[in-house]
Amino acid sequence: MTNPRFITSVTNAAQKDVPQMPWARGTRRATMIARRKTAAETRQSA
Repeated sequence: MTNPRFITSVTNAAQKDVPQMPWARGTRRATMIARRKTAAETRQSA
């Protein structure tokens, strides 16, 4: 039932790809958080 080729490809992809850690995102993440915060404050004042 299980497709060994699929499992092999998923395993290989998981070993190659290293996800970014939250602390490594830097300015891009800080910009996103600031934008969300501003949007939330705007909604509360309206």
